[in-house]
Amino acid sequence: MNKKLIGIFCAIGAAVCYGTNPLARFLYAEGMNIPSVLFYRFGLAWVIVAVVMMFRKESLRVSRREFLTLSALGVLFILSSTTLYTSFNLMPSGIASTILFTYPIMTAAIMTLVFRERLTLLTVLSIALSLVGVALLSFNDDGSTFSLLGIVLVLVSAFTYALYIIVVDKSPLQMSSFKINFYVLFYCALGNVLYALISGQALMLPPSPAAWFWVSWLAVVPAIMALVMMVYAAKYLGSTPTAILGALEPMTAVLIGVFVFSEPFSMRLFLGIVLVLSAVTMVVLSKAKRQS
Repeated sequence: MNKKLIGIFCAIGAAVCYGTNPLARFLYAEGMNIPSVLFYRFGLAWVIVAVVMMFRKESLRVSRREFLTLSALGVLFILSSTTLYTSFNLMPSGIASTILFTYPIMTAAIMTLVFRERLTLLTVLSIALSLVGVALLSFNDDGSTFSLLGIVLVLVSAFTYALYIIVVDKSPLQMSSFKINFYVLFYCALGNVLYALISGQALMLPPSPAAWFWVSWLAVVPAIMALVMMVYAAKYLGSTPTAILGALEPMTAVLIGVFVFSEPFSMRLFLGIVLVLSAVTMVVLSKAKRQS
């Protein structure tokens, strides 16, 4: 019972930590561009993971096949994080984070189409509910849409993250999560250096102590802390309830958007959020039922 309680707290903590990503808007307000924010976020997180691996005395050696798989994971995570953080500049971050949470549904759809997993009625219904939910989240109360580019970017972020999960699941990687994240975080930091060069945006130091605080927060809380707590949640509570409690991630982002950044909220948006979260819960339960 004590371990199960620890698992519940860790699952809640991981979801809440992940949901604080919209706090990146504080850095945008300080004048930092997107590649700079992501470079410092992933760079600092990479340093922390490297120190942990040093104390664990874990080897960094990988085979050629593992290197190619880790490279693919790095590219997918760069795309997912960059598109998500860009969308925060184009639409309410809470709504963006809720639409991002459709990634379990995209994962189920990809597994059905590509890997021929059995398509259940519950999965079809969840996809339909999520589409309706996303549609409701795409419109303002006056009938106008949020930034179409922002919506597309969030959907791309969800899709690439779904691919990331599938590659991790289907690849023959036999290494710790720390070692996987060591390479993925390195690719993400390096990728944002290239992004800055290609886009003509200079990498800039955080301009104030407050900016350094928020960069450190993004490196530690939604990355390292969430990763560690997710491992314990899955171990002590199980993957299905952990995934369901993951619904607290977009709820946290919505609360941050409304109460910290004064983003709009209405009954229509509430209904859209409920539909998306219900759809994801149905997918998780359907998968658990098939595996039982």
